[in-house]
This record gives sequence, C-alpha cells and structure tokens, in this order.
Amino acid sequence: MPVMEGKCVLFKEFGGVDAFPLCVRTKDVDEFVQTVYNISGSFGGINLEDIAAPRCFEIEEKLQKICDIPVFHDDQHGTAVVVSAALINATKLTGKPLSECKAVINGSGAAGIAIAKLLMTLGLKDVILCDRTGAIYDGRENLNPYKAEIAKISNKGMVKGTLADAVCGTDIFIGVSAPGVLTADMIKTMNENAIVLAMANPVPEIMPDEAKAAGAAIVGTGRSDFPNQINNVVAFPGIFRGALDVRASRITENMKIAAAYAIASLVSEDELKPDYILPFAFDKRIKDTVANAVAEAARKDGVARI
Repeated sequence: MPVMEGKCVLFKEFGGVDAFPLCVRTKDVDEFVQTVYNISGSFGGINLEDIAAPRCFEIEEKLQKICDIPVFHDDQHGTAVVVSAALINATKLTGKPLSECKAVINGSGAAGIAIAKLLMTLGLKDVILCDRTGAIYDGRENLNPYKAEIAKISNKGMVKGTLADAVCGTDIFIGVSAPGVLTADMIKTMNENAIVLAMANPVPEIMPDEAKAAGAAIVGTGRSDFPNQINNVVAFPGIFRGALDVRASRITENMKIAAAYAIASLVSEDELKPDYILPFAFDKRIKDTVANAVAEAARKDGVARI
C-alpha cells in the first residue's frame, strides 16, 4: 500500500491527476480482472502496480479487452517510454541510429519485455534478452509463454550462453535486473561509444564510475544522485493526463511513442551531452509537453472521445 500511496501523490503532483490506491485481495487472475472491471466505471483510467510477470501480462491483456478506459502497467510501459526517450537522445550523441545498434536487455520480466517491444517499434532490429539462465533464444527450454513470444522476434543471431556472451559486440546495455551483474570486463567487450543504462535500484548492475572507466560513453541509472536518472515519473503522469484530457479509451503504442519523443524533446540540441540525456524529474515543462503529445496521438489513433 505505501508504494501505491506514493504513486498517487506523484500522479497529482506531476500530472494533476487525482488517484487513490485500491488493493485487491486475491492472487487469482480472473478474480482480479473481474473485480477491477466491476469498479472501472467509476474511474477515468487504471494504473496497475506491483504485479509480477508473467501474471501482469495476462491481467493487462484481459482488462484492455473488456474495459473502455486506459489500462496501463507502469512497471512495463512507463519504464519502456523513459528508456526509449533516453536512447533517442543518447544515440544522437553516439552518432549511431537505433536501427543500426545491437542491444542487450538483462532482465526479461515485465519491464524488460516491454522495453524490447517498444524499442523494436522504434526501429531497433537486433536485441538479445537475458534472464537468470542466460540469453533467451527461440526454442530454449522452460520459457514461459511471454518469454517464448519475445524469443521469436529477438536474438536473431541465436546467441546462447551467459550475459557476458550476450553483451560482447553490443552497443547498448539495458539493465532491469540485479546489482553488480555487469562487470567492467563485460563493458570492455562492447562496441565503441557504448551506452549503459543500469537501472537496478538502489544498487545498479554496475556503478556509473566503473562503467565509464571501462569505456562506456553514456551511462544512466535509476538513482537521483547520478546523472541521467531513468525515472518513470517523467512519463506516467503526463501519459495519463493526456489520455484523460481526451477521454481516451486506451493507451496505444503510438501514444507511448509520442510520450517518448516528447520527453526527449525537452533536452535541446545545445543542452544535450553525455551527462544530460533526459530532462530532470522536476522540469515543469514535462507534464504539458507529454500530455499534449499523447492527446494528439490518441486523436490520430481514433481512441479519443472528445
């Protein structure tokens, strides 16, 4: 409950969105979905919070089919939007377009899979996801249905083995996993001008100073005491504000993409540098910039009702 109460404060402070937490006392997917659906008429949108993979995918899919208001799992899509915004700007600095980059994502739960899907929509063609067992590839045994699905469209080179094997020869590392799993030696095997987004909290996959000393050109973490904080608060309040402003029936891929580009746009070409690829969380331009972009995308996608 404290996490959800805090999230509600962030909705109000950063998006002007009134929100309050509801805990559903069940671990049954269908019972949860039916309960949320039954009360959904009282709300303009639903943010799902702290639901682990793979149940989060099934719950979100089922609710999106039966509800006529936005259903959004921030752990998935908020993270994906902010990571996308970071990479839109980071790749401007490295000079290598996202479409030509090779990426590895360590952590293939809710956030990792959503990040992979959104980045591929943005043009990333070569991405490997890893879990505790190692690289995920089509045909690997004991994958849950959602990992099996992403395996069919990722890791086209069928890389197998450990994270160290997957990282070698890549341009981008994205960590949504565990502390200390990425080493300096691994970064040294990455391509020149590597981008490292190590977002495990409070201790990242590698500390920023270690990553830079190993050769990373741009480093981001989930922490506020280092440059380039990857923080969902720059995304979800504005996304919901924009969706609610036009009474959107759902949040589409184009609305998420619009949010990513809107966030990235708040760092001007003159301001953009390796230690400043995202706007600061307290930048007051974020809410309206993101909300307006999301609302316009909703109109174009035909999901706006006003």
